[in-house]
Amino acid sequence: MEADLVRLREQLEQVRETGSGDGRREGSPYGKKEEEAAETAEIENRLAIEKRLLEQINDIENALNKFGNGTYGVCEKCGQPIAIERLEIIPQASLCVSCKTAK
Repeated sequence: MEADLVRLREQLEQVRETGSGDGRREGSPYGKKEEEAAETAEIENRLAIEKRLLEQINDIENALNKFGNGTYGVCEKCGQPIAIERLEIIPQASLCVSCKTAK
């Protein structure tokens, strides 16, 4: 999980660096409204990616904290153990399959 955390933080940094420019394109063959719409869509896409990465980082940090305090692998909703098979696929899972599907 630590390697995943490092990888996600690097991806987040790359996404943030990509969006740090002024975002304006010179000499676009499109009109101003089309250019602004494309820029807005690009910003929205970047923000969605950033949000997803932050959520994944938070999930992994939460799982690592649980590991440290001895509650890793316990469902946050019902308190039952999370199946090993689920944790092998999604190590940061915080809910058992029953609670996850019940939403």
